[in-house]
Amino acid sequence: MVRPAAPIPAGPRSVRLVDWLLAAGTAVAVLAGTVRLGGRLDLAGAVPLALWLSLLLLVRFRWPLAVLLLSVQAVIVFRSSGLTDAGWVWPASAAYATLAADDRPGRPGLGWAAGVGLMELALAATWESTSGGATPREVLASLGTEALWLAVLLAAAAAYRNHFRWRAELDERLLRAAREGELEAGRRIAEARLEIARELHDVVGHTLTVVGIQLRVAAESLDDSPSEARAALTTAQQVRSEAVRDLRALVHVLRAPGEAPDDPAAGVPQVEPLVDRMRSAELDIRLETSGDLAAVPAPVSLAVHRIVQEALTNTVRHARASRADVSIRCGRGRVEVDVTDDGRTPPAAASSGSGHGIRGMEERVRALGGVFSAGPDGKGGAGGGWVVRATIPVPRFHP
Repeated sequence: MVRPAAPIPAGPRSVRLVDWLLAAGTAVAVLAGTVRLGGRLDLAGAVPLALWLSLLLLVRFRWPLAVLLLSVQAVIVFRSSGLTDAGWVWPASAAYATLAADDRPGRPGLGWAAGVGLMELALAATWESTSGGATPREVLASLGTEALWLAVLLAAAAAYRNHFRWRAELDERLLRAAREGELEAGRRIAEARLEIARELHDVVGHTLTVVGIQLRVAAESLDDSPSEARAALTTAQQVRSEAVRDLRALVHVLRAPGEAPDDPAAGVPQVEPLVDRMRSAELDIRLETSGDLAAVPAPVSLAVHRIVQEALTNTVRHARASRADVSIRCGRGRVEVDVTDDGRTPPAAASSGSGHGIRGMEERVRALGGVFSAGPDGKGGAGGGWVVRATIPVPRFHP
């Protein structure tokens, strides 16, 4: 995690104003503190020290360590030469706080500030006990307050720095969460678009294929068998109505996500009517089922229906087959689907080009954690036939 820099005002004008105000405040505080502690206030001692300490603060953000070292050096020189007699640590409080709050990479300001402060206190204790002639009790009384002030000052600067570090980390986490949310939203939109494309492909493709079959039957039997033509047209009308129902359900989901559509979705129980509609004089379709079809969970049931629908649609369109076998087996924690034909032209020949049938079926099965395959059967006619096979696991499903 990137460590944030010490809090610095936004623009150059703000920085300049803050530094000048802090410099002026430091000058006043040094002079007032000297008077309050009974020290000498003269033009050769406290006044130039106050001016020097305040002027250094104008570059505190650029060189915080150098400002602190020069400030401490000035205090030591003025105190050891007798030019001033009040304070060791507190005159350089602003310089200590600036360095302690600096948390830029490669600049451990708090450690440097604590180290410089302890070194200054040790040097002050040595000077007062030797050159100053103070007793140990007087040294402890004089520097104890200074040490306590240094500890409070560094603690406050560290808390100030940690607050801004926490704010920076919080902003970073919020930004990361927003980006992840955008990526997740994009992924869901892509998945929704893919699902819609699959549904439209299956519904429209199947409807046009079945309606085309029934219209051809009606046209061929119109003169010889009007009743058969009427039945074919009725079947075509039913297929059209079911397609409209499916499209309305899809539009309902798009308009009101999360709400159940009024019409029931296609599923395994509707496979038998589907096979009946697609059966014709040119194509004999046989359906074999086992297990409790009504107990199959809705997502798997819809996938099975769409797989059978798309496989038979490809058989009618491209395979030139005379027979197709559909097998659906439910049990032992899975649903198995096989659609086999004896066609001479593989159905995938068209789907591998501009169509999306085989790929759509595979995506459905894999989305449910299943296994899908489509290829030559090896048992059909000259082209070897074609088989579509899917196995979809259903945990805790044992009808």
